Amino acid sequence: MKKLFPLSFAVLFLFPSILVSQSKEITLEQIWQEMYFSPQTITLGKSMQDGLRYSLVENNTDINVYEYETGEFLETVFSTKDLLTDENGEALGIDYYAFSPDESMLIIGVNQESIYRRSTRAEHYIYHIGEEELDALSGETTQRLPEFSPDGKKIAFVRGNNLYITNVETREEYAVTTDGEYNHIINGTTDWVYEEEFAFVKGFYWSPDASRIAFYRFDEEHVKEFNMLLYGELYPEEYRFKYPKAGEENSLVTIHIYDMNTGETLEVDIGEEKDQYIPRIQWTRDPEKLSIQRLNRHQNQLEILLADAATGNTSLLYLENNLYYIDITDDLTFLEDGKHFIISSEMSGYNHLYLYDMQGRQVRALTSGPWDVQRFLGVNENRGLVYYLSHEESPLTNNLYSVRLSGRRKTRLTQGEGTHNPTFSKGFQFFINRFSTISSPPIFSLHSANGEKISILEENEDLVSKTKAHGFVEPEFFQFTTSDDLELNAWMIKPADFDPSKEYPVLMYVYGGPGSQTVVERWNAFNGVWFQMLAQNDFIVVSVDNRGTGARGEEFKKMTYLQLGKYETIDQIEAAKYLGSLEYVDAGRIGIFGWSYGGYLTSLCLAKGADWFNAAIAVAPVTHWRFYDTIYTERYMRTPQENPDGYDDNSPINHVDKIWGNYLLIHGSADDNVHYQHTMEMADALIEANVDFELMIYPNHDHSIFSRNARFHLYRLMTDFLKRSLQ
Repeated sequence: MKKLFPLSFAVLFLFPSILVSQSKEITLEQIWQEMYFSPQTITLGKSMQDGLRYSLVENNTDINVYEYETGEFLETVFSTKDLLTDENGEALGIDYYAFSPDESMLIIGVNQESIYRRSTRAEHYIYHIGEEELDALSGETTQRLPEFSPDGKKIAFVRGNNLYITNVETREEYAVTTDGEYNHIINGTTDWVYEEEFAFVKGFYWSPDASRIAFYRFDEEHVKEFNMLLYGELYPEEYRFKYPKAGEENSLVTIHIYDMNTGETLEVDIGEEKDQYIPRIQWTRDPEKLSIQRLNRHQNQLEILLADAATGNTSLLYLENNLYYIDITDDLTFLEDGKHFIISSEMSGYNHLYLYDMQGRQVRALTSGPWDVQRFLGVNENRGLVYYLSHEESPLTNNLYSVRLSGRRKTRLTQGEGTHNPTFSKGFQFFINRFSTISSPPIFSLHSANGEKISILEENEDLVSKTKAHGFVEPEFFQFTTSDDLELNAWMIKPADFDPSKEYPVLMYVYGGPGSQTVVERWNAFNGVWFQMLAQNDFIVVSVDNRGTGARGEEFKKMTYLQLGKYETIDQIEAAKYLGSLEYVDAGRIGIFGWSYGGYLTSLCLAKGADWFNAAIAVAPVTHWRFYDTIYTERYMRTPQENPDGYDDNSPINHVDKIWGNYLLIHGSADDNVHYQHTMEMADALIEANVDFELMIYPNHDHSIFSRNARFHLYRLMTDFLKRSLQ
């Protein structure tokens, strides 16, 4: 594969000895306390309704508007500097904003608090741009998920597990639901497991004509509670929340439609089966028709129902079955003609886009070939063009393409072998692209819809200079063939003064979960810098994408079905064997590091691959899939009742007696995702097996263990462990 070498890295290879001696040392203080290597980014960028202008939050306090075609600054439409300040008179940061449909008003969110991974609550205000007036959205506490109605006359939001509506003109506020109760009933938003695994939080949707609002209701009564202790007081606080573990009961989910004119709420018919999922609902172009995606508990049958908004009756529009499971996306798009929709599917063995009519008949495949569409970006119906990202050139890279609704005349719109992340303007006249490679930080650029570059918004020149000054090394992509005659993709970072006659210790980095990738042409903002620091300390760092990872088709991704951990571990052990065969690798000093699913695999590798791995770091690891949630786990494993051997055979807990290498186990005590329980059960099994290990707990930290002090402490701990274990 052709590589693009920024000047700084090209020079590095020409004069390695000079640059090594002159390069500055990379320190953990720089990475985590100073955030010295953090890239500049574009904050909360949004297209304006005309598709000719876009808005950004700048300085954390100002909402500024720019012109797409020229990139010219036009105006500041809002600033917190004079209107929203703290007790010291300092301007509050803008955490959220949304324009009304006619762009005469703004919703502004400040003082945001996290709830779980995607959910937040904040103080919200309504700002009237012309009058320069600012009013609180609601007089009571904080709110969640405020959204203007399509006519701009109302705002819906969630508070205290109930759905509310505020009339913007009269400021009248009324409750659509009143039965919301913590750990029992949720209206208008999602429970923990839907938020985490179906990746959405907003559970209400305005009809196109603003006459109705459809919403989710979760009844959590029969879902078992998980409890965590939060430390810091004389008596620790007990935090309880509903968390359905594999094989246990889920929330009872129902869909309702509230009529603005009558004040009546009806329940939609989603069938008699209660043990199922409703991963998405979405209004069609017809305000009388609501689409509902229904997924069976095994997640291998997807139905799209069409609900009559007046009666709640439903009919079947689309049906798809899969031998393994079906991934839920946001790709479903109903076209303005009212006669067609676009959906993505792996029915061909690769993820592609399809055009269907509203009778549920496939019209044509819009894309095809032995490669995956990564993401559907939308359709410009006026020009008859569909936009999408795909891995057509390589699983390691992606590019933006357009194809006609006829399925012909495909056009590549982006250049550069790396990772593109474009965001289109309304009307698809322009897009802002975020592009990076594994060795070059993100570049934000403005383009016309045909891909022509208009301007550079952010080049991260300062960060490029820092990487040059600190002697960052170009990672090398490579492939190797396993004993099963399977080619796996990988990258390697060598010390800048690499000497092929020496033997180096190796740290392998793994995530490896279904559909994931670590071996990609994409900038890794934090781990990537730490890996460069390790290379400065004479480590070779390697990452390998095992079977089960993404961008190589359905069979490669789903072959781990019912046996999570088995083939992934085999592949990582094969990688360690391959690396150990290289003349410049010390086969007796190979370690492996991973977080979450990666921590699960590192633990298995140290046990099942004890002859090849000398050390392992497992951060927030899954140690038994019986302890993890229903939606994620059962998607790949079915239930423990159906597949007990699949759960037990590849649980690290059941293989601790094989561990003899150095093992560092790390967890946050307030991890709501992969519970602290995983590490406690693993530690108990290790003790019972009389296996030595090291343990670090981060009190009150969640799955990310993310604060500057905690991250600095964590990476210092891991660095010291690697030096003790492998050097």
